[in-house]
Amino acid sequence: MQLSGADIIVRTLIEQGCDSVFGYPGGQILNVYDSLYKYQDEIHHTLTAHEQGAVHGADGYARATGKVGVVIATSGPGATNLVTGIATAYLDSIPLVAITGNVASSQIGSDSFQEIDITGITLPITKHNYFVGDVNELADTMREAFRIAKSGRPGPVLVDVPKDIQVAMGEYTPQPPVAADEKHAADDNAIMEAAECINAAERPMVYFGGGIMTGEAQAEMLELAEKIDAPIGCSMMGLSGIPTDHPRYLGMQGMHGHYASSMALHNADCVISLGVRFNDRVTGDKSKFAPQAKIIHIDIDGSELSKNINAFSGMKADIKMTLQKLLPLLKKTARPQWQAKIAEFRSDEEKHQDHREGMTPRNAILTLNRHLKPNTPIATDVGQHQMWSAQNLKFTNSRRFISSGGLGTMGFGIGAAIGAATGTGEHTVLVTGDGSFGMCLTELATAVSYNIPVVILILNNGVLGMVRQWQTLFYNKHYSNTVLNRKTDFVQLAKAFGADGEKVDTLDALDAAIAKGFEYNGPYVIDCAIDKDEFVLPMLPPGGSMDDIIVKVGE
Repeated sequence: MQLSGADIIVRTLIEQGCDSVFGYPGGQILNVYDSLYKYQDEIHHTLTAHEQGAVHGADGYARATGKVGVVIATSGPGATNLVTGIATAYLDSIPLVAITGNVASSQIGSDSFQEIDITGITLPITKHNYFVGDVNELADTMREAFRIAKSGRPGPVLVDVPKDIQVAMGEYTPQPPVAADEKHAADDNAIMEAAECINAAERPMVYFGGGIMTGEAQAEMLELAEKIDAPIGCSMMGLSGIPTDHPRYLGMQGMHGHYASSMALHNADCVISLGVRFNDRVTGDKSKFAPQAKIIHIDIDGSELSKNINAFSGMKADIKMTLQKLLPLLKKTARPQWQAKIAEFRSDEEKHQDHREGMTPRNAILTLNRHLKPNTPIATDVGQHQMWSAQNLKFTNSRRFISSGGLGTMGFGIGAAIGAATGTGEHTVLVTGDGSFGMCLTELATAVSYNIPVVILILNNGVLGMVRQWQTLFYNKHYSNTVLNRKTDFVQLAKAFGADGEKVDTLDALDAAIAKGFEYNGPYVIDCAIDKDEFVLPMLPPGGSMDDIIVKVGE
């Protein structure tokens, strides 16, 4: 059938199973928005307050559902406003398709109004991008974008469509949703080598990242840990991959990770790494990282193997399929001495834990835990509140921790929470700080307009807390531009947007406010006062190792 390019875009989105998109209209994408109007019964569009909120919304939708997120923007500033969100998705391996309008093909290169080379700008932060020059290639280009976004290591793909291609008529033939590329297990010899290493180990540890959820390999990973009697730790991107109350689970590892998890990895003689990359926040001083361990690394992206930490056995492969072939080769082994050592690490962690009473950050998160249901998505922004959340939140189901890891994008949270709520239909939580929330708080307008049920917990210390913590520890308390001293009343601001909320300064008041927030039909803002000098601990100093770990202020 003959359709306009704009109709081809929207029909292809529907064909690929896309039920929700996020975006902001403008002159060079209006034809697509006209098509969205025609097909509004088949695809839902969320109009955000800013394109950055739209791309974070698509990202949060993708993280919470496992589907490809879709964002739409116009040319020029509309397209460039997507860049931070595209980079956020890229560094966290989130499947995303960004569709941008551009000026007519005849105007490309003439510096016409709102013309920008968005494919050139986003080349380093996308898996692939396209400039569509023929309407008859548009449908297949869209399908290819979806395939690339969700295949292998997921990531963002951008499709830039000039105005005349949106207007032109072309042939469209409906097709089934594209499948991701075929997956493969590792080579049999590599699997045998890994099995021999694991069977010879005395202190093995399983360490996983976000790839365990992408590969849907949680059951195989847990079977592996049981069979070899190993503890389990994760990166921040792995949080919610398995229930936090699993007896083998030690929690997040790394710069602000759980003491027991970091110590177990430091003392292991074999680390089975599954869908995780060894970035600087995980390793610290690479020369002292897991110094006694042979690293077995299974990852769908071969470029991660031995990139930062040399792998004894590196396998570019699907985790689930590889573990299924590895498990029968492993001896079922009990390791009482190793488990006794793990118990010591757990005991030491409990001693270092913050057990103070009153409105501490840890107590605030523990209070929040009491109100969470197994399927509640929890988004965060970036900073101290993110780490307190990562350390103390309790998860039951997968894909329920929505947070910017690799790029560390302040302002990510409110858009992502809207996307997660849209995708799951669940009452969602945003844990944020006053600094992060201030960056994109205009998305409160979006949450109110669409009646998004989100409880927004602002841990408000009046400063840029994580930066201030570094200034305290490493910059002689030179608090340069980290004390905000803003007079913003977040509760009154929320009410001005059409939301509701309250200020709290005690745990009892916080408990009651969270309960009220979950009953409220829309966004509910809780402004929770905490002290400006609270620290996130434990902490590995930048470039440090486990020998330098800080567990108490003053060390």
